[in-house]
Amino acid sequence: MEQIQHRHVQVRGLKLHVAEIGRGSPKVVLFLHGFPEIWYTWRHQMVAVADKGYRAIAIDFRGFGLSEQPAEPEKATWKDLVDDVVDLLDSLSINKVVLVGKDVGALPAYLTPALHPERVSGMITVGVPFLNPANSPVRFDLLPEGFYILRWKEAGRAEADFGRFDVKTVIRNIYILFSGSELQVAAPDQEIMDLVDPATPLPPWFSEEDLAVYASLYENSGFRYPIQVTYQSRTKVVDYGLSSDPKVPAPSLLIMGEKDYFLKFPGVEDYLRTGAVKHFVPDLDIAYIAEGSHFVHEQFPDQVNQLIISFLEKHGI
Repeated sequence: MEQIQHRHVQVRGLKLHVAEIGRGSPKVVLFLHGFPEIWYTWRHQMVAVADKGYRAIAIDFRGFGLSEQPAEPEKATWKDLVDDVVDLLDSLSINKVVLVGKDVGALPAYLTPALHPERVSGMITVGVPFLNPANSPVRFDLLPEGFYILRWKEAGRAEADFGRFDVKTVIRNIYILFSGSELQVAAPDQEIMDLVDPATPLPPWFSEEDLAVYASLYENSGFRYPIQVTYQSRTKVVDYGLSSDPKVPAPSLLIMGEKDYFLKFPGVEDYLRTGAVKHFVPDLDIAYIAEGSHFVHEQFPDQVNQLIISFLEKHGI
């Protein structure tokens, strides 16, 4: 960890925090975090790929952690994250990259090669497959009103829910709640944070020291922009510039925990198990980790590291 260097890079008018190791290598892997994660979520994977001769880069997305805040967070969309990835590559003079994305970071990880195939030599996503923004396989209409995404996409709902607690407690609660295998559904008289018993310990693979790092970074940025882009931007119609039948041509890998609650989203398991996802990502391998949760890369870092390294070696990228 002490080998990882930090700096800020100007990207589309904002200074983004960049963590990297192995800067001299021409082979680059760019890691894109989810929520409530941050660059630090990739600490195990960065060191592992750097040890194999790669330049490993992890960023804090705009409005997260140590990156600057956009002037108008209420205008946030996921397209900003895609455009930031491309501009970051230009700023760092990187022609081609392997993208690794988790959760929210999976969307720019798979939309970037669909829109800019010449910039991406390989794609890996963790916990979330390619989802066509124009026609998602996820049946949100079948989910109950108390489901966390439906609650938190309401303007002000997540802000009020989180605002009852300090930053560390919010992150603690999310890691406890979302490392389970069941969907997160609140009763009409509950908020999502109320689903967590305060006496519940952290998962054994997530230490108090890890929690302190996350908390310090989110204390810097707050949750306003992360909530906007992760949940409330879902209500917006965004033109990503995709074709009517988008494809990811790059060799790709999806890593899923068998106990990831995301597999219980209506439509997701059929989409994966039937191979329908390969219509959009033809050169896709899917690896399942038996006891893996939504945070499988932190829960089982050695297994995930080996899958990533084997993928890189298999495709010579």
